[in-house]
Amino acid sequence: MTAYIVRRLLLIVPTLLGIMLVNFVVVQLAPGGPVEQAIAQLTGQGGDITERVTRGGGGETVTPGARAATDAAGSASRYRGAQGLDPEFIAELERRFGFDKPMHERFWQMIKSYVVFDFGESFFRDRKVVDLVLEKMPVSISLGVWTTLLVYLVSIPLGITKAVRDGHRFDVWTSVVLVVGTAIPSFLFAVFLLVLFAGGSYLDWFPLRGLTSENFDQLTLGGKILDYLWHITLPVISMVIGGFATLTLLTKNSFMDQLHQQYVLTARSKGLTERRVLYGHVFRNAMLLVIAGFPSAFVGILFTGSVLIEVIFSLDGLGLLGFEAAFNRDYPLMFGTLYFFSLLGLLMNLVGDLMYTVVDPRIDFEGRAG
Repeated sequence: MTAYIVRRLLLIVPTLLGIMLVNFVVVQLAPGGPVEQAIAQLTGQGGDITERVTRGGGGETVTPGARAATDAAGSASRYRGAQGLDPEFIAELERRFGFDKPMHERFWQMIKSYVVFDFGESFFRDRKVVDLVLEKMPVSISLGVWTTLLVYLVSIPLGITKAVRDGHRFDVWTSVVLVVGTAIPSFLFAVFLLVLFAGGSYLDWFPLRGLTSENFDQLTLGGKILDYLWHITLPVISMVIGGFATLTLLTKNSFMDQLHQQYVLTARSKGLTERRVLYGHVFRNAMLLVIAGFPSAFVGILFTGSVLIEVIFSLDGLGLLGFEAAFNRDYPLMFGTLYFFSLLGLLMNLVGDLMYTVVDPRIDFEGRAG
């Protein structure tokens, strides 16, 4: 098993490098980079870019608009919206954002920094990427943990019951509910919950926004717990509603496949109770895929399913942070979070494989590899 783990860890290196390279090339070739974003902000809102360029450059201040670019170089700028701006100012912007170097040099410098987890500073927030991620992470972790736990706690018993009562009325009606729940987008269900329970046209039982109340620091420990649960209820329900179907059907199909195996017939012929057969013999084999997929499911829910939910409920988490970074072409924030979460996802895949051996010790990856 040790050799298998070492091989998987070594495989993470080229996989992560490939992920970063593909995304880096795609993003660099896409129009509307950080220089264009800075120019758009300058021409649309005034001169607050000057302060950033001066602070980042550490040299002489280049005031935008001080000298109109009337020569051919200024009029033929490769940046959209840069006509009329001083070429020296454009050059300073490029240097500030690192675009004065070739693409391959920028990528190599980025990877060398990321190896030691130095993700740099955000272009448009003037803060370290690590600080921003750590600040937003508690919100996303709250959503991810509660959503994953509720999905598993409901889907596994429901899937087992559907397998035992396959074809009965309970199985049919629960399947209808699962189909309806899957068909409703999480953000649409979130809006419905807000209108119904958060001071819309009907009830006012839950808060409209945020993860805690304004007086959270003044509350007792019990009050803080209740306040937190009060705020997290609607967002979690919104994310959970669409997550039942896949896991429930996977659990049902896994159990039904095992219920027709020879060892189940043998156990029943020995006079064992149905409960003993189901949970003493079938459960370990049937739950192999379901439980082993828990780490990957958590990562998926944590980092991919909460953008719109965070926007609707005004929750300042990683989903909203990533959306704003992509919208503003904030490259350090985009690639820093991509590197960290890709690495985390690859490690969770390894943990998921190791979970197979925890659920069923008979599985031997080393023996299979040999």
